[in-house]
Order: sequence, then C-alpha cells, then structure tokens
Amino acid sequence: MIIGCAVLAFNSGLAIYNSWGDAGSVAFVLVADAALLLLFLCLGQFERARGGAGSGRVKAAVWTLSTQLTAMFAFRVASLMPPVVAAVVWIMAAATIAGGLWAYFLN
Repeated sequence: MIIGCAVLAFNSGLAIYNSWGDAGSVAFVLVADAALLLLFLCLGQFERARGGAGSGRVKAAVWTLSTQLTAMFAFRVASLMPPVVAAVVWIMAAATIAGGLWAYFLN
C-alpha cells in the first residue's frame, strides 16, 4: 500500500506539474487522488469488518467512491471523443456502476 501511494503521489505530482495553469485538470487530479486514497482506506476497513458491524456502511462508501471515480473518468474521456464513442463510454460507465451496485448490494 505504501509503494502504491508513493507511485500515486509521484504520478500525481507530474500530472499537476504538466497541467499547471489549467485549474480544471489540477482539480481533477486532486479529487481523483483523494477519492482513490479514501477508496484504499475503505477497502482495508471492509476487509477487517467483513460481515461485522458497520460493513454495510463501508460497502456503501466503497460503491459511492468507485461510482464517483467511474463517472469522473467517463466524463473526462467522453469529452474528448466523438458523440457516438462518447455515448458508448457513458453506457459502459453506467453498466459498470450498475454491476457494482448489483454485486455489492443485490447479490
């Protein structure tokens, strides 16, 4: 986990450096990093609380954070694509979000 966080921090630092002056890109990197770090923490908490008290809240947090990241990246990618491909990106993102909902809560 520590190596992964170090690689994420280094990569994020490079991304922020390369996009300095574009506030939207810098904000995207910072929000995505925060969501990823929270997701890592929630997944660790989920493994420790498997089936115990509070595991439902942790599941909801994991699904919410993964949904946020999926939507953020889909928005970022779809804005660069032609309309037909952007629709496919959003359909795939919606299918991923629905599949996560099904896997976590309905199955």
